[in-house]
Amino acid sequence: MTISHNYQHQIAHDRFGLKVTANLSDACDQLPYEVTERLRAARVQALGKRKIAAKQVATGVMASDGTLSLNSGEEGFGLWNAVTSAIPLLALIIGLLSINVMLSDERADELAEIDSALLTDTLPPSAYTDPGFAQFLKMQPESAR
Repeated sequence: MTISHNYQHQIAHDRFGLKVTANLSDACDQLPYEVTERLRAARVQALGKRKIAAKQVATGVMASDGTLSLNSGEEGFGLWNAVTSAIPLLALIIGLLSINVMLSDERADELAEIDSALLTDTLPPSAYTDPGFAQFLKMQPESAR
């Protein structure tokens, strides 16, 4: 039976760790009471701040089209999960549609304002397409307009 190099390396690391902890435990008995109490309080505080990761165990393996995937054990997607995942999508669609309607209304209002200004102006609409009129507007001072 052969043991891989990585596995032997791991065993050596574990043995070293056990030796270090044994030496530290032996030396701990020689420390004064105040030091050991501070160390104990620091350990308690460190354990309190430690984040405990939630582990999810895979209960099965599914094969589909040459792809393997782990199954977490939930029977189905469920109606409640479908509804809760559809709510943000529905809110997004409603928001996009309302933005589209508002922008369309603003654009229509702008065009209506331009049309009404053209129709109520003293100049005929054909004057605005004349290239000489554009040059005339450029030469006029801002206060005369």
